[in-house]
Amino acid sequence: MKFSGEFTLYTVTSYQNKIDEIDFSQVRKVDFDLEDVVYFDTAASIFINSLIHKLTQKNITSNIITTNKDILDTLELVLKSKKTSQAIPEETRPNFLNIIGENTYLYYSGFVAFMAFIGQLFATKINTLKTIKNIRFKEIAFEINESAIKALGIISLTSFLIGLVVAYQSAYQLKIYGANIFIVDMLGISMLRELAPLMTAIVIAGRSGSAFTAQIGAMKITEELDAMRTMGFDPYIFLVLPRIIALMIAMPILIFVADIMSVFGGLLVAVIDLDISPQLFIDRFNDVVAAKHFFIGIGKGPFFAFIIASIGVYRGLEVKDDTQSIGFNTTKSVVESIFAVIICDAIFSILFTNLGI
Repeated sequence: MKFSGEFTLYTVTSYQNKIDEIDFSQVRKVDFDLEDVVYFDTAASIFINSLIHKLTQKNITSNIITTNKDILDTLELVLKSKKTSQAIPEETRPNFLNIIGENTYLYYSGFVAFMAFIGQLFATKINTLKTIKNIRFKEIAFEINESAIKALGIISLTSFLIGLVVAYQSAYQLKIYGANIFIVDMLGISMLRELAPLMTAIVIAGRSGSAFTAQIGAMKITEELDAMRTMGFDPYIFLVLPRIIALMIAMPILIFVADIMSVFGGLLVAVIDLDISPQLFIDRFNDVVAAKHFFIGIGKGPFFAFIIASIGVYRGLEVKDDTQSIGFNTTKSVVESIFAVIICDAIFSILFTNLGI
């Protein structure tokens, strides 16, 4: 076989078409004459080596005829790289146990990383709170306004509607048994102790917790966090702690507002649907709803706030270098915050019940 001119990626196909027409059944030896080739690239080298390999499998010997050192070097280079390369093993589909193991390790790694964040957070908080001048009052006040004061409207409306719905659904059953007045007992205890703190925490997790993740995630993508560290500012002091402290201060206030609005919603249903006068409702409320239920609900606020703010900020710091990661971590922030708040509330319920509170 004689090759001439430029033997490159663009001429390999034409040579292949001509070679396909040759009947090698009676051939015992093939000479590849490359003396007249003026340019020889790696694609041509791969083509020649593959052809020699196919002929060898048919017991046909091959011989390269050329004095061009560049062509010989190119042929040798491709041959060496072919010997050193290894076949990629076929990807095996993971079985059920592999999937469980991988997911377990993933959750375990995430939990360890979150615990490391909490440890760093407490270490920073202890060092910061040693002296009052280290506390960022201005940032804390700003975050209280952004994450709590601006959320008062949605918290009030949500709590009012929850109180309205719970009272309305209960009114039907109470009227059957002629126990209209007991709506005050049920509404007062359930709202002050459980529902108002829980609904407030869920709304704040969806509103402020997600905002923390998005804000810090955006700052990480734009390398503002790296810039702060370069200038000697600790992001934990200037970004993380103010958000957590602000939410821990504001959450009891939000729960207090939620208590008022939810009871007010129940009062409307009691007056309109159960013919209970506002004065009778208030008198009964004072008689049967102990103050401990109110303080238990308010006392849950700082714990819920710490959980929501910590998860929100942690997810923000976990954002990678793309905008899609912000959406992914924001979603995880909301889901994990709500889940953690419900677990915390269940622990409180079991604990207070066993303590007889």
